[in-house]
Amino acid sequence: MKQKIRRMLCCFLAACHLFVITASAEPPAWPSDTGILAESGAVIDADSGALLFGQNCVDSAYPPASITKLLTALIVLEHCQPDEIVTFSETAMNSVEADSGNKYNLVAGEQLTVEDCLHLLLLVSTNQAANALAEHTAGSIPAFVDMMNAKVSELGCSSKTHFDNPSGLNGETQYVTAYDMALIARAAFDNDALLQVSSALSYKINATINHPEGFTIRQEHRLVSTTDPNNQLYYPPAIAGKTGYLLKAGNTLVTYAEKDGRRLISVVLKGSPNPAYFLDGKTLLEFGFSRFQNVVIADHETRYVTGDETLERNRMTYRASDLMIEPEQVITLPLNADFDDAVLSLEPLPEEHPINAVAVLRYTYNDRFIGQAYLLAKQADVLLSPSDGDMVPAPEDETFSGEPNQTDGLHLPHIRLPSAAIIPVVVASVVTLLAISVVAWILLSRKKEAKALAARREARRRRLQAHGDEEEFERLLQMRKANVPHFQQKNFSSAKKQKRNDADPFDDW
Repeated sequence: MKQKIRRMLCCFLAACHLFVITASAEPPAWPSDTGILAESGAVIDADSGALLFGQNCVDSAYPPASITKLLTALIVLEHCQPDEIVTFSETAMNSVEADSGNKYNLVAGEQLTVEDCLHLLLLVSTNQAANALAEHTAGSIPAFVDMMNAKVSELGCSSKTHFDNPSGLNGETQYVTAYDMALIARAAFDNDALLQVSSALSYKINATINHPEGFTIRQEHRLVSTTDPNNQLYYPPAIAGKTGYLLKAGNTLVTYAEKDGRRLISVVLKGSPNPAYFLDGKTLLEFGFSRFQNVVIADHETRYVTGDETLERNRMTYRASDLMIEPEQVITLPLNADFDDAVLSLEPLPEEHPINAVAVLRYTYNDRFIGQAYLLAKQADVLLSPSDGDMVPAPEDETFSGEPNQTDGLHLPHIRLPSAAIIPVVVASVVTLLAISVVAWILLSRKKEAKALAARREARRRRLQAHGDEEEFERLLQMRKANVPHFQQKNFSSAKKQKRNDADPFDDW
């Protein structure tokens, strides 16, 4: 009886232990409590691209107001130099709403640099500067709007996001989701020149028609500009951003912040009145900094880059020892989570990718995207034959060249040869062609020479015949063939030579 009880107790304890193991295998929950007052908001990690928190941020679109100007500035800086001169046209001055204002009394005919205009655009939200920059960049405002919508599509924004003008003023179809605006801001703040402009606390504008001495403008984003530690909006990690307001849009805000080596971007749409929407932006950033961590993928991932197994991708075979993970790329995890809690999938390469990329390592956490990195070939000689595993010869320390062929998402094989490996092939081909050309030229020259010689002999035969000397010509020809020395001097008188215009009939032998 006691033995039976012991067995039952052991089974019970084993079951409890199994339950504990199973329960502990579940990764920690994703943090989700922020308490923002805005109707819509989002915060993303600018390095991993992970969405840390979103409230009505994907499926709901709102008027963006002047945070639109971040996209405008990004496109301008991708196509213009800071010292280019922008001329303000009548269209640029008048393509604004009646109550949108002109706080610095700009007029048509103003000529300012792109740099001046960008500071007016981002620091004090000048709508006329947005229009003038659009005309300068694309030739017209509608053409620039086309560039804006092409850019957001390129950045991976949804179809819910669309722009009607470069200033952010009201438009019938001008809407953006908070997540899409975060994607736009991420691209914008990755541009160093834009980040520098947006982070300026003040800037001196050069002379204008109504301000011949110029004037100074100051940063309007209060999380960026507040320097009083006792102010509730004091937030040193805030580096740059953009404000916006329209009656229809409410308060909108984008804020870029850096802290402890991490970079975050928060977006507020349909925000509450001042200062609540600034506090929402700050709350989102603090949530991201305090509840999450970034982990460098290459420091922890061992799959595909260690061991003896090979990897088949794009009909090519790669050794694990010859592959590496894109350095410095990170995933974002909750503070109490481990790298092993992330789920890895091997994804095909996008249309644009590094030359030596093999695949994409994509990570998720509870089905959330948290970051990715390229799996890279270290050098060209890691390529293996897909049929027998033999190495494809390639010089050491060479990188790949060429672009992949793709058709409807199917990645076709593309053999990338190092440039140095092509040189011997090219040289050998050139030498072969030169040799063939020389031989052909020699044969052709000999043929032409023989033909020309025969023609000369026949012509001279006719000339000698005309002078009654054909028999003499034949006799001399036979003597020449017999190699009789000095026959020319012995058999040709000076009179005959003069008669033949001093021409020796054998000069061309």
